[in-house]
Amino acid sequence: MKFIVSSTLLLKNLQAINGVINSSNTLPILDDFLFELKENELSITSSDLETTMSVTLIPDKTDETGSIAIPAKILVDTLKTFADIPVSFSINDDTLLIEISAGEGKYRLSGHKSDEYPRTPILEETTAIELNSSVVANAINKTLFATGNDELRLVLSGVFCELSPDDVTFVATDAHKLVRYKRTDAKSTDSASFILPKKPLNLLKTILASQDIPVKIEYNLTNAFFSFSNINLICRLIDGKYPNYDAVIPAENPNKMVIDRILLLNTIRRVAIFANQSTHQIRFKISGKELVLSAEDIDFSNEAKERLTCTYEGDDMEIGFNSKFMLEMLNNIDTDEIKLEMSAPNRAGILLPVDNKNKDEDILMLVMPVMLNK
Repeated sequence: MKFIVSSTLLLKNLQAINGVINSSNTLPILDDFLFELKENELSITSSDLETTMSVTLIPDKTDETGSIAIPAKILVDTLKTFADIPVSFSINDDTLLIEISAGEGKYRLSGHKSDEYPRTPILEETTAIELNSSVVANAINKTLFATGNDELRLVLSGVFCELSPDDVTFVATDAHKLVRYKRTDAKSTDSASFILPKKPLNLLKTILASQDIPVKIEYNLTNAFFSFSNINLICRLIDGKYPNYDAVIPAENPNKMVIDRILLLNTIRRVAIFANQSTHQIRFKISGKELVLSAEDIDFSNEAKERLTCTYEGDDMEIGFNSKFMLEMLNNIDTDEIKLEMSAPNRAGILLPVDNKNKDEDILMLVMPVMLNK
């Protein structure tokens, strides 16, 4: 098995799938990339058993078909040191020795048998939907931060996808905060729902962020399959029933505040420095056209208070929020102004973008209040 390929092209493709490989694997073969050469096409796969990702590329020259597992770290680290030059690979199928030639350099390493590498799952009885990469990237960006890390509640560690003939909805929550991201410009012929795990979504987010291409998503009861340009990703879905998120979104919120997003973001950032570093509690006191943000840490006699101008309809109100959650949410809204809707100090607050330029996008963020110290 022999092939010649540009070092830059190969490195770029390996880096796209390298994130699948865990730093510590129970199976040593999972530290490798699987290289498969068929006719003039080279397919490279990485896997952690739950997520499998592959890329296909056309080498400059090929000779003899074959397959081999090549240690990932040493290969990526070597390719990073090359300028954009042709790299020649020559693999001995009997000894599994890999010889790499680049410029004046020659390098040798041992590969492993390809038949030890886990097979990519074959999806049966799937349903498909096609979305633009910007829709998928936005949906991941706007929801992923709100997922939980509790291993006992695995369903909350992923993003819930709800497809319908009217829209596509992505939901994430950790029981303290919740994000619902809806797109009315994306529709599915069939109604379906599934929970996507965090790791493959992080990989997709990185690759799709700068692209404008169609992404085909196929799914069945156990797996989801994403394909776009020369990349395929297949991941096992999280098994379980997602909580009824609609039930926790308060319908009646008579107290509404509109305020400049960046102004609020920077003020919370400052005031939060003086808050208790375990509760991150920050107090919102709203009356008339005035919002007073305050925080204190009694143990260290730290205290901060700032006054802001806002537009407010409703009763005077005092409510506490976790500053970390508020900052995460404000950082994931793109509009100049935000609206904070509330009903009572012990009920969830809802953050909404004001004058969103994208009319097909519907974002709702919910944050649970914290009990205020009197």
